[in-house]
Amino acid sequence: VNAVSEGLGILAQHHDFGGLKKLEMSQNEAAKHLKDVVTNANGNRYLVDLWAALVSDAALSRDEKKADATPLCLMSGQGRQHFLERLASVPNLKSPPDRGKGKKKIKVSEQDSLYETMFAPWRRLDPKKISSFRWDPHEDVRYALRAQDPTSSKSKETTQHGANRLAAIGLSVLTAVPTIRRGKVRLAVLGGKHDRTGRFTFRWPIWLSPIGLSAIKALLGHPKLDDPKSHRALHIAEVRKATRIPSEGRNLNFTRAEK
Repeated sequence: VNAVSEGLGILAQHHDFGGLKKLEMSQNEAAKHLKDVVTNANGNRYLVDLWAALVSDAALSRDEKKADATPLCLMSGQGRQHFLERLASVPNLKSPPDRGKGKKKIKVSEQDSLYETMFAPWRRLDPKKISSFRWDPHEDVRYALRAQDPTSSKSKETTQHGANRLAAIGLSVLTAVPTIRRGKVRLAVLGGKHDRTGRFTFRWPIWLSPIGLSAIKALLGHPKLDDPKSHRALHIAEVRKATRIPSEGRNLNFTRAEK
């Protein structure tokens, strides 16, 4: 836990986007930001990898008015939720807000938050208002079959703050690259896949033995990842996938993982 805390502290300081809040920019703006990052990185590979996972000036969005952003960006300003603003703040927020009220209020340390995330069943006791990326299916709050208004403060879903911090850092691994899809240059992301209808699915393997980051990235991009006959040779137990789906209004969420 202490090692993870130290690593987060080192990498989180690079989550500075110069005041940018939304991951929405023109091709020229994207090209300028990417060029500036490469020029001023001074050998900082993490910063370059982070930007390479966010946007590309070589691919256009569906309306062909903006540079295409990573399909893992599920926030476009609705409810004052801005992706880059959240990506900058969450990794640097070491401890979640106090839990409970009055005499039952509990202060949670950074170490406790990370321990709960990595070594205990998730209880999601933290408010999602300040640290959610909408990547957790638990955050998909809908009106159907509910006794209470899901937008009420009494029924709003919560989150696991330590997991959000780790996910924000881990995003840098999922490099985004231009690709041809349905005759258009669109953005693809490591581990991601679009079907013919444009629906995006993220897939990841459950490996059987401890492996390093380079091996994980190789598996995420392996051409035989979806072939069950190859799993034994790749030394993985199975592949899980989560699908991006529309939620209330303009919101997006992911489904729960399935085989």
